[in-house]
Amino acid sequence: MGVISGAALTSHFPASVEQPRKVWRIGHVLTGASETGGIFAQTLEQRLADLGYVQGRNIVLLHRYAGSRPDENHEVIISLLPQIDLLVVWGEAAIAAKKLAGSVPTVFISIGFPVELGLVQSLAHPGGNMTGITSEAAVETAGKRLQILKEIVPDLKRVAVLHPVGDPAFVEQTSQDLAARELGVAVVRVDIKSADDLDAAFANMKRDQAGALIAARSTLTFILGKQIADLALAAHLPSCYPFRQAVIAGGLVSFDPDRLAMIRPAAAQIDKIIRGTAPADIPVEQPTRFELYINLKTARLLDLTILPSLLARADEVIE
Repeated sequence: MGVISGAALTSHFPASVEQPRKVWRIGHVLTGASETGGIFAQTLEQRLADLGYVQGRNIVLLHRYAGSRPDENHEVIISLLPQIDLLVVWGEAAIAAKKLAGSVPTVFISIGFPVELGLVQSLAHPGGNMTGITSEAAVETAGKRLQILKEIVPDLKRVAVLHPVGDPAFVEQTSQDLAARELGVAVVRVDIKSADDLDAAFANMKRDQAGALIAARSTLTFILGKQIADLALAAHLPSCYPFRQAVIAGGLVSFDPDRLAMIRPAAAQIDKIIRGTAPADIPVEQPTRFELYINLKTARLLDLTILPSLLARADEVIE
């Protein structure tokens, strides 16, 4: 990611853009690995700079990193609230923000099913203090991942869904169950609490004769993506993920939105809030397009043949 000089950032804003006089303090809560979060933090600063907001000049962005446990999200948000005017949260941190932020305007990024989770009243009219960019607004997306696996493994009969215990964002099960019935596939749910549970989880998958694996969308499965991909390959299990990083790390296939692309509309929502629009009146935005990643190297190691029709639909094929 290129570095833009301070002179470039502070040069000429569009004449039509009148910057608010108040210096807004914005808490930015990132979940997962700090390496990935660092790219997201830089990108948010750049997208806000594109709108005329310069870090340390007319806004102060306070970037904070939380891990995979809900209590970490709580701790980080509680520590930020006395210092900020606006809160930006990623993933499941939105659930903690709903409980803790009170009337503080909040923008969430990349949380699935915000209506079903009670974060907003509706996508068009959020109500309350929250709006944002959802990663999956319709439960059908989770079923789509199962359909992709079925295309790759036509004789698939049982699929394991790796799911963190206590994850409040696990709304996708309804979609998976419906798709499973239509495809004639049985879904076996395998719970984990931490990385320490992965070996036992894969032993359970073998015992249950699972023919493939789907990782549920969660911060924990995101953080453990490479470990899950490695174990799936060792167990000779085709695997599907809601985040492409796991496929880059060796998983078989992913179907997910581009999270970096979500930051631009999120910055526009932040801009609207700073200019006086209430989050209740800013519609939640949805991804317009999902990306399909396929790891052909992993497919060869699993002795799988990917149909040309599926390869043609892929946004990236890793050789």
